[in-house]
Amino acid sequence: MKTRLGDLAHIRSGHPFRGAVEVVASGSVVVAQMKDILPSGNIDWPSAVRTELAGRKEPDWLKPGDLLFVTRGSRYYAAYVDQPPGSAVCGPHLFHLTLRNPDQVLPEFLVWLVGQGPVQRQLLQAASGTLQLSVTRQALEALEISLPSIRTQRLIADLASMAARERALLTALIHNREQELEALACALASGQPMNLS
Repeated sequence: MKTRLGDLAHIRSGHPFRGAVEVVASGSVVVAQMKDILPSGNIDWPSAVRTELAGRKEPDWLKPGDLLFVTRGSRYYAAYVDQPPGSAVCGPHLFHLTLRNPDQVLPEFLVWLVGQGPVQRQLLQAASGTLQLSVTRQALEALEISLPSIRTQRLIADLASMAARERALLTALIHNREQELEALACALASGQPMNLS
């Protein structure tokens, strides 16, 4: 079944900060910004800044199951809000998506789907701008999504999660091997005995 992303999710811009986000170390609000959105589809909460919000309007708080969407640059991707650390909002350069019917679509599936070739091509075609390409909210709402059954969505999301874990393990193994080789090079340069067993 094909549907528009705007029919699946309410899409709005992030919190309208005036200027840069003021860092307040003991602030009561966490702000997820573009730098905190990982291409893996996760949010790096420990790197997110804390602040205090001004104004009387109730912010659009991030809730479990929401998505954040990066729409600037040459690659566009989404992140799944699993469990925000208390009161959290996203910065103005992100789109905040709330699913209209969580029984119809899994956020983890949408995060995976957005990163795939067919959707990336749609986004690149819709992008505009002279200095930096970006996708508008209207283009995001018009994005065509192929939506399988919830069961199939779950299977795909689980496969994507396993692939991400495998990628992380392989990256760690490569890093460890590079460190071993660096240690051998240092031992060789200093004339120390090398342990190659």
